[in-house]
Amino acid sequence: MGRRSDHSRQELHDLALTAAWEIAEKEGLRGLTGRRIAREIGYTVGTLYNLFDDLDDLIAQLIGRILGALYDEVKDLPLDGDPESGLRSLAAGYIRFTGTHPKLWSLIFEHRLPEGRDTPAANEQQVMELLGLVESAISPLFPPGREAERLHVARVLWSSLHGICSLESADKLADAETSSAMLGTLIAYFLAGLREEIDKPAPRRSTTADIRG
Repeated sequence: MGRRSDHSRQELHDLALTAAWEIAEKEGLRGLTGRRIAREIGYTVGTLYNLFDDLDDLIAQLIGRILGALYDEVKDLPLDGDPESGLRSLAAGYIRFTGTHPKLWSLIFEHRLPEGRDTPAANEQQVMELLGLVESAISPLFPPGREAERLHVARVLWSSLHGICSLESADKLADAETSSAMLGTLIAYFLAGLREEIDKPAPRRSTTADIRG
């Protein structure tokens, strides 16, 4: 690898994140140290920490890259038709990504920022973009005026999707189960209950005549 004068600051930044990705792909979070990443790119630890606040900052930016790669995997799926079909397509995309990158996926949930430090705004935005895809899939079920409810439901589904994929990445699913089968069941039963709930007539508001009997 070249010496410091061979690369711009942005190039060094990208090299460090690429090296971190490659290390984490093989070894997960435990393989990520400042010294290891610096060695991989041929620079000193001091140079590395001129680019990032600290190792936690580097890992948070790596997580941003992982979330971005997941979004790229699923962003072009057709989601504006049947909700069940759209959600199954999203689930299949998640399974492809997490199955290909299990240690990167686990890193997202294993890493904890120091107390008092907020998740980077860029990462929060990426999560909202992924949530937006779930919202797109279920939007045909929700009439206008129920956007807050739709977002809540999307968060529930997204969390469930992540949980099942995480269990599979950690090899903690029951032997007889697969993430594909479990997500299929989740989607079918969840949507059945959701449709029933949405179709319920709104409670009739009491009137003065009702109170007087």
